Amino acid sequence: MNLKRNAKPFPDGNSDTSTSFLLYFIYVCGDLNSGSLPKATGLSVSAGLNQPHSPAYSGNIMNTYYYFLLFLLGISWHGDGLVSSVLASHLVPLSPPSPHNHMDIEMNNTEGPQDINKAFQLFDANFFSNTKKQEIVKGTKEFNIPIIRANRELVASTNGGLHYPSVLVFNPEWGINTNGQEQGGKRFKYPYCLSGDIKRPQNEEDIAFMDILELGELIRTKQITSTELTQIFLRRLKRYNHVLEAVVTYTEELAYKQAKEADDLLEQGVYLGPLHGIPYGLKDIISVPQYKTTWGAKTFKDQVIDIEAWVYKRLKSAGAVLVAKLVTGSLAYDDIWFGGRTRNPWNIEEYSTGSSAGPAASTSAGCFCYVTGMVPFAIGSETSGSITYPAARCGVTALRPTFGTVGRTGVMSISESLDKLGPFCRSAIDCAIILDTIRGKDPDDISSRDIPFDDPFLVDIKNLTVGYLDDAAMEVVNVLVSKGVNVVPFKLNYTVDSVQGILNFTMDVDMLAHFDKWQRLGEDDEYEAQEQWPTELARARLIPAVDYVQAQRARGKLIGEVRERLSGVDAVIGNATDWEKVCLGNLVGMPVIVIPTGFTDVSNVPPSTNSTRRRTTVTTGIYAPPQRDHIALALAIAYQSVTDHHKQRPPIDDN
Repeated sequence: MNLKRNAKPFPDGNSDTSTSFLLYFIYVCGDLNSGSLPKATGLSVSAGLNQPHSPAYSGNIMNTYYYFLLFLLGISWHGDGLVSSVLASHLVPLSPPSPHNHMDIEMNNTEGPQDINKAFQLFDANFFSNTKKQEIVKGTKEFNIPIIRANRELVASTNGGLHYPSVLVFNPEWGINTNGQEQGGKRFKYPYCLSGDIKRPQNEEDIAFMDILELGELIRTKQITSTELTQIFLRRLKRYNHVLEAVVTYTEELAYKQAKEADDLLEQGVYLGPLHGIPYGLKDIISVPQYKTTWGAKTFKDQVIDIEAWVYKRLKSAGAVLVAKLVTGSLAYDDIWFGGRTRNPWNIEEYSTGSSAGPAASTSAGCFCYVTGMVPFAIGSETSGSITYPAARCGVTALRPTFGTVGRTGVMSISESLDKLGPFCRSAIDCAIILDTIRGKDPDDISSRDIPFDDPFLVDIKNLTVGYLDDAAMEVVNVLVSKGVNVVPFKLNYTVDSVQGILNFTMDVDMLAHFDKWQRLGEDDEYEAQEQWPTELARARLIPAVDYVQAQRARGKLIGEVRERLSGVDAVIGNATDWEKVCLGNLVGMPVIVIPTGFTDVSNVPPSTNSTRRRTTVTTGIYAPPQRDHIALALAIAYQSVTDHHKQRPPIDDN
């Protein structure tokens, strides 16, 4: 094989390396078993490719067109070796070779370590052990390549880039430091409680299960102080945490300081609104100065980040009181963290969320067991299921807002085009209050926006048309019909068949960019669940740049099709935890509110517990087009106004 660029040997001086790495990438990026052979841009193949250490293959390829998918545009040759590598590539069709070239290649059933090592050098990824490299090769063949081909067929069948532009659009707007001040946009008009209607319960348990407006009224009318309320919720956190494993760090000193400030302001006649003096928790990927932000991982368990996250600043300015940093699954993946595994308060034999369907598992917030009354509300995040799944498992009301609604400064990033922050609450009304507080333009997050939401409390739902999918909870459908909503059967059809793969390519490549050093130093070996991020991010090393971009173009096609399909309805009711819908919703950036709709009995309860109160929660989702969060909220509020599933309390004391 000849390199037509006056090529010099690789740094190790082995001029035969070019043959080795080409054969290896033929194996990884081509479907050799079907007789197709990739060919690289700018490279030509000479006769006589038979090598004693060739990758596994046997067959005649003389009558086949050849393609080579390789990450090598932008290679420059300098001094004694290869200086730069790996930018992007094109598929290059080539005429069938001449029979005189003797292109029959006899290959063994395994690749030699030398071939694999040389190939990984091209990605500057030779730090993996030989065993891991073999696993990556296998995963690349089984997972990456089918997705690459599906996306290529979908959006790359014509040249010129005239169709299906990538959704990765640079925002040139310069952030302006507003010191946390309002960026515009009208605030919602909350349905404040009448003073005479809300009385302080005698029972502390009853106080813990009051909603935000009720607690706020108790504070406003001085029936309880923020300091007292903070004491109640800190006691509950400590009482139940040994069972649920939901708290990473108690922010007790800070909580009492903020509670006292709230009480002092009220004594001065200053009331900041419904969150004045209300305790809450933050998922532990959200940074708060002077407190650990562990990201749930052993590698980072002592980490302190001296940044005030934007969402924390918003809540602090509203008078809310931070009582705890709550569990995130390790690096925001599932519910396993360095301190254990968070459990479901409705059935402590279960964990707070389960694995998802498809080629990857969902990330998990892991800690949102808030129906226990441990905190009135909490802030979580979602990249692909970390709000919807634990909310459904734990039976809480939670909102995954439109992408860009809430700023993410000071928050661990998985994917800049997928990550979202949202509230976990006891009701849709509470979700609306929290959303109204934390939304707005974050000057240091160019993806955040001032979205002009209408007021969910002023929406006339009788003017809405709502579709319901085959898996919708019919009780929700029937309740909305009774309230005058035009509800119609609906199917969410689209032609993109690689939705789950697009999400995984996007999420995994972006995540690897943020944790490149972690992987290169081998710190992923200490990760709490090796089948999760370590496996996915190792495989992501071999996703070519061109195919990452093709995935974003396919994502753009999906967005266009979903937009067109939703044009005839204002919202859609359907399963909130169906993996395809989770992937689609996050790729499109559309909001969904998860609401409890009932319970089923748990079978096979251990006789020793004598428990009859364990339940499996039943939930549904109300989806809306992007920037129509107020529609989903208004419908959920209407449903919960005549049902009480969201008010039920789990059997945590006799579970």
